[in-house]
Amino acid sequence: MIMPYLTIALSGNKGRGVFTTEAIAKDQIIEISPVVVLSAKDRKHIEKTQLFNYIFEWGKSRKKAAVALGYVSVYNHSYNSNCVYEMDFDDQTITIRTVRAIAKGEELSINYNADPNDATEVWFHHMIERQH
Repeated sequence: MIMPYLTIALSGNKGRGVFTTEAIAKDQIIEISPVVVLSAKDRKHIEKTQLFNYIFEWGKSRKKAAVALGYVSVYNHSYNSNCVYEMDFDDQTITIRTVRAIAKGEELSINYNADPNDATEVWFHHMIERQH
């Protein structure tokens, strides 16, 4: 399920991102997407490819990986994100939910640390610093 007001567009030097064509209230589910679960062995292979930038750690041990379908892998990172992602290991889905009201035209973001306010440096932090 992807809400019809979500769209993919260019996001400056970040490449593509997810944007909204209408205002969204706080605490709204805007996407529920299935995932393809990869074993720990397969994850090691994927981490050597471009897909590394699009996978999620998966499972209680976080040794597996998941490739999210839908728009989930296109949401850009923000340390002060306006959305959060929630993993359902049993149903093999990732849900995106807003954590504050979002204005029409605004880019939607998630914190790759899984907490919208977690400022722990992400693996590509050094690349963000070079872009500014």
